[in-house]
Amino acid sequence: MKFGISLQSRGPAASPDNLALVAAKAEELGFDSAFLGDHIVIPRSFASEYPYSATGSFTAAGSGECLEPLTVLTFVAARTRRIRLATGVLILPHRNPVAAAKVLATIDVLSKGRLIVGVGVGWLKEEFQAMGLPPFEERGAVGNEYILAFKELWTQANPSFEGRYCGFSDILFEPKPVQKPHPPIWVGGESPPALRRAAALGDAWHPIGSNPRFPLTNASQLGAAVERLGAYARKAGRDPGDIEVAYRAPACRITDSGDASQPFVGPAGKVAADIREFAEAGTSHLVFDFRSDDAQESVDLMGRFAQEVMPRVEGL
Repeated sequence: MKFGISLQSRGPAASPDNLALVAAKAEELGFDSAFLGDHIVIPRSFASEYPYSATGSFTAAGSGECLEPLTVLTFVAARTRRIRLATGVLILPHRNPVAAAKVLATIDVLSKGRLIVGVGVGWLKEEFQAMGLPPFEERGAVGNEYILAFKELWTQANPSFEGRYCGFSDILFEPKPVQKPHPPIWVGGESPPALRRAAALGDAWHPIGSNPRFPLTNASQLGAAVERLGAYARKAGRDPGDIEVAYRAPACRITDSGDASQPFVGPAGKVAADIREFAEAGTSHLVFDFRSDDAQESVDLMGRFAQEVMPRVEGL
């Protein structure tokens, strides 16, 4: 089992010093990866509902603050040596696919092969409209096409692609990423289309456990979804064993007592038992959210997890 953390993209904990502190400490404590979400602009008003909240409210809506993730990951790469750098997730339609593929390849080169490309297709329609992107309703088809374009650019000596939303030929695209055949692509989302995308195009499925429309709040629910992922993979002509499961937990807190219905919250022994259950359900990566406006609090939460929980699940 490998463990990841989320980095802040807004507020005091997103200052250069605090980002460097949290990432370096995560690396020191033995976490495998650090993730950053993706927004470019936040509309002042919008009707779209945030899918990872029971009320549909989005916490960043008030300030609109959001650092650009590929820039931040480049910064973090320079301040770390081992921890993997992950987009969690990069909204595929937000960027020209050739330019995005170049930036991602550059991060992989500069980090010496530490990039994880988490991808999704977005939920905030008004952000698409503000940026003049392809129609929001076509974002799934756009995302699928862009993943194929990435793979073509990253793996072929003479890349060529012709699709509905992008096309290129007769170009040199160098350097290629360090990782071969390309950096791992983790497909986010919990809906059936997201599962099919992961099954057909992903190296891992990267769901979040807090989507009330597609609940994955416990190991049993996740295990059932993993079975569906396997069925989609076989239908796409792939071996389900080639697709990892990287689950992002809604919460992780070590406390004196905890609700048995809420995974990863409670005494260290319970949290470790929850981790074992999710491993049995097919999970190989767990990404936890220790974020706080106080960077030192994040460091303390990570430290307690590393000290009290990691030794209990060693060898998973």
